[in-house]
Amino acid sequence: MVIYKGNPRHTHFREVDLDIVSSSNLQPLVTVMGKAVFVLQVGRAGRTHSAHLELAAVTSSADSTIRRFCTLIQALPRTVRQLWNTARIRDFNIGVQAAAQPHSFEIALSADTVKTVSKIGARIVFTIYAPEERGSASTPVR
Repeated sequence: MVIYKGNPRHTHFREVDLDIVSSSNLQPLVTVMGKAVFVLQVGRAGRTHSAHLELAAVTSSADSTIRRFCTLIQALPRTVRQLWNTARIRDFNIGVQAAAQPHSFEIALSADTVKTVSKIGARIVFTIYAPEERGSASTPVR
């Protein structure tokens, strides 16, 4: 969980979601992660199972969030880790809220984080959310 305290009219990092898609039931994996994660969605649609998670702990950056997720995944018991290993999609999805300012915005991931993500067979994905329209009172929901 990231709590953004800056100007909401500036481009900023929103959150990292862990998105998992599999032909197997992912509930055991989510259950083992327990209170360390906030479950956005877990379930089945047809023959496909998915889980979409955020960290329950407050983090300050995409890098630190992904590292915490990796630590949780590396600590999974062998039987549950097999669910992770056989999932079709294992994405760390970095959300960025776009705005007109500043002119550019960077998110840096350390080499160690990228190596660890690779070792656990996951991808790093970016989702950029369009700027809010002028006069909009609500924050976009992802």
